[in-house]
Amino acid sequence: MGENSHRIPSGILIGAGSLVNYDVLVIGSGPAGESAALNAIKHGQTVAVIEAQEQVGGACTHQGTIPSKALRHMVRSAIAFNNTPIFRDIGDPRTLTYPRLLSHTNEVISRQVSMRSRFYYRNNIRVLRGQASFLDERAVSVQTHDGKVERLTAEKVVIATGSRPYRPDNIDFDHPRVYDSDSILKMTNTPKKVIVYGAGVIGCEYASIFSGIGIKVELINTRDRLLEFLDDEISDALSYHLRHLGVMIRHRESYSEVECSDRQVLLKLESGKRLHADALLWCNGRSGNTEALNLDAVGLKTDHRGQLLVDEHYQTSVPGIYAAGDVIGWPSLASAAYDQGRAASASARGKEQCRFVNDVPTGIYTIPEISSVGQTETELTEAKIPYEVGRAFFKDTARGQISGETVGMLKLLFHVETMEILGIHCFGAEAAEIIHIGQAIMKQTNGGNSLRYFINTTFNYPTMAEAYRTAALNGLNRL
Repeated sequence: MGENSHRIPSGILIGAGSLVNYDVLVIGSGPAGESAALNAIKHGQTVAVIEAQEQVGGACTHQGTIPSKALRHMVRSAIAFNNTPIFRDIGDPRTLTYPRLLSHTNEVISRQVSMRSRFYYRNNIRVLRGQASFLDERAVSVQTHDGKVERLTAEKVVIATGSRPYRPDNIDFDHPRVYDSDSILKMTNTPKKVIVYGAGVIGCEYASIFSGIGIKVELINTRDRLLEFLDDEISDALSYHLRHLGVMIRHRESYSEVECSDRQVLLKLESGKRLHADALLWCNGRSGNTEALNLDAVGLKTDHRGQLLVDEHYQTSVPGIYAAGDVIGWPSLASAAYDQGRAASASARGKEQCRFVNDVPTGIYTIPEISSVGQTETELTEAKIPYEVGRAFFKDTARGQISGETVGMLKLLFHVETMEILGIHCFGAEAAEIIHIGQAIMKQTNGGNSLRYFINTTFNYPTMAEAYRTAALNGLNRL
């Protein structure tokens, strides 16, 4: 991305330099900050946004969601090409280097920055690039990137500063062979082998990406199973397909020491194992970006990961100061952050009712991808809720056979008496898209949430969506 690509000028409003008091001041321009700012301006309030990075979009655009999904898309496209026999007549299998993948990623990031820059420009929202620091509950100092210091005051403040990768003090992240999920986007070579420490969502996604371009991967999981919050069957499927891609998964392991040299990285585990690789990607937790905000000036405290506690209105313990997005922790998803920012902005202008985001579907962009909403089999069993299961396998759908996307399954969990859908779990191509059909039915009231919807509705053929009908029939046949 070029040095001058789509930057927001600091003085969008005429006379902005003299306008220092705002109705709402938003710190951070990621999903939560952007939605908070737009919501406020659409309701007639004056708004300013402070962004610590050179360009708008936050970590979501520059280090997190957008770049990792763009990387995955290109890897998935190459895998599909190489696994489709008819393309062998066109040429040899295609191989991708990691730097080639990053070139596509940077193009997507540039388009995202351009689009989001226009949002602020069209709505006359002033954006200052610099580091914000509280002076008191209503005043913030901004050390701008051009060396100036501005003082802004506001009736309400929304903190949406996001998060960054957690870095243990005893690991040398300055070493050229050691990366986290931010710095991995600057890797300039294609290593033969990578150790991914941490098998959460980010770790599993990058394990898929690396193995998809032929890099050997050792995935170190500190827990008993991959992504334990998932339905057991989906977690097992993920483990199987990662191993099918060549990933070595090691469960119940913790590091004791990392040694780096010019030739390799040595990861020593507490179990006594010594693992060698060309690079280490650390994916074990994230920390809230709050350390530079001078929160002591307003009496705000964070937890051990730098995250802020909020109430059901997204207000912190200090009246008039709100927080949303990754900086408040769970669920730490861009999808949730957009809704949280909007809700925080609504609460800041005095709206008594706001949506507290607690029913977010998961979207995990491994290869194949995973998505789920609602309860798992384990949760339903522990709650002693009588349920049944309906399954549809993608290999049995006409659309899956046509597209070659035969890996995957749609799984419906429903109440055996009321037919209410209790959980939906999907593994395979476009799972994050498919899940929303069932989610829409689950949100219906007055008896609208029923498995029978999928029996009594005609779906386009051939589509992946018709897997809902197949799964519903499969479930009914079990009763």
